[in-house]
Amino acid sequence: MTSYGSSPAASSRSRTNGLAIASLCCGIIGLFFLNVILGPVAIVLGAVGLRQAPAKGGAGMAKAGVVLGILALVLFAVLLAVSASSGGFSWYVGG
Repeated sequence: MTSYGSSPAASSRSRTNGLAIASLCCGIIGLFFLNVILGPVAIVLGAVGLRQAPAKGGAGMAKAGVVLGILALVLFAVLLAVSASSGGFSWYVGG
């Protein structure tokens, strides 16, 4: 029985894993900004989210976060190799 004035949908909790969502967000943002920092964060959060997936759900989002974190690190390595092969970075200071 439900109490007066409450709906059964309002009392149920969300079964989506918060770490899986955080992993997916870090993976997506890591492809564009701060990939050397957000890539490993997405991988770690996704791995922990996968371990919690049987109880909380969100295994697909956790797997996607891990994959996007790995892609962010690969993208960083490719950009680093391209910049090194083209002469690297040069800093010009002075007049």
